[in-house]
Amino acid sequence: MNEDRATRYHRSRRRAALASAVGGLALLIVFTAGGRSSGLAAWASAVTASLVRPLGTISAIALYVAVLAIAWDILSFPFVFYRTFLLDRRYGLTSESVATWLGDHLKALVLGLALTLGAAMAMYGAVWASPAWWWLILTGAFVIAAIAIARVAPVWLMPIFYRFRPLERDALRERLLALASRAGVPAIGAFEWGLGEKTSRANAALVGAGRTRRILVSDTLLKDYSEDEIEVILAHELAHHVHRDLWTSLAIETVVVAAALLGAHVAVTRLSPSFGLHGPADLAALPLVVAAAGLVSLLLAPVSNAWSRRNEHRADRFALTMTGRAEAFVSAMRRLGAQNLAEERPSRLVFWFFHTHPTIEDRIARARLGKPA
Repeated sequence: MNEDRATRYHRSRRRAALASAVGGLALLIVFTAGGRSSGLAAWASAVTASLVRPLGTISAIALYVAVLAIAWDILSFPFVFYRTFLLDRRYGLTSESVATWLGDHLKALVLGLALTLGAAMAMYGAVWASPAWWWLILTGAFVIAAIAIARVAPVWLMPIFYRFRPLERDALRERLLALASRAGVPAIGAFEWGLGEKTSRANAALVGAGRTRRILVSDTLLKDYSEDEIEVILAHELAHHVHRDLWTSLAIETVVVAAALLGAHVAVTRLSPSFGLHGPADLAALPLVVAAAGLVSLLLAPVSNAWSRRNEHRADRFALTMTGRAEAFVSAMRRLGAQNLAEERPSRLVFWFFHTHPTIEDRIARARLGKPA
């Protein structure tokens, strides 16, 4: 029964995401093609891209990006609301009100707009520095930004959306901190993650790096799981830090980003004359850059997903070796799968393009047989 519900749930989510992506792609095409015609896209292109040729001013970039981002949000809002609120409510995965959801959506919009503006400024700065190699310069900027965000997210970003407080269960806190210390990735503390205020899902994480590294255990996990189950779940998360999965995954993502930006550079260079544009430096070409980069990223998704699944298998193996709690691991996986409505038997295409984790049954089977990943 859970499998049927999970399949229906994830299929509906993917359909909504696909509809949103198609709508977004249409919007980007309209903005690109409309750069020399009429309507909102023409206004944005005429007012901003033509202010100063070929690069434009900072204010022009900010205005154009803001118009494009807000238009994207308006177009995708019905699909996002359905996928992340209405659908979750129908399947019992959300506990937040509409007002809370809208508040979080607005926060995410503001934060996303700020990051998008920063990325756009970095892109056009790179184009100004080297019209031929801007995509490589921007890839370097992505790496720096990703490292910075990983460090500050636990302190500045996550508290925007969730409540955190020190874990009050003394015995469990000391047990988890000792586990992290034995693994060689000591944390500054263990915190209760107020996930239950917004969702019925359960989770644990080790976030941050160095002096910002901390253990997070959701209140939903604390409520229903044994300490053995929580320990083995955290041991899995510790493994990602022990094996430096964050760094190797960043390396994979860097290659994907470089390929996506190179694809965007080639697409814009070749297609600009058809749209009456002047290459990557033309602000009106930004939608074409986004569309081309997004398409390349989608095509390369199986690569990063396969690497992620490989890391997840290795982390499972580490958790079992470190704790010796195979039965706790199995029971935790079954409960997490049911509670989080994990998809048990996705099609091969869905698995390769959308699944960053192995299926629950695969993970359990490997744990029971001691099969290496």
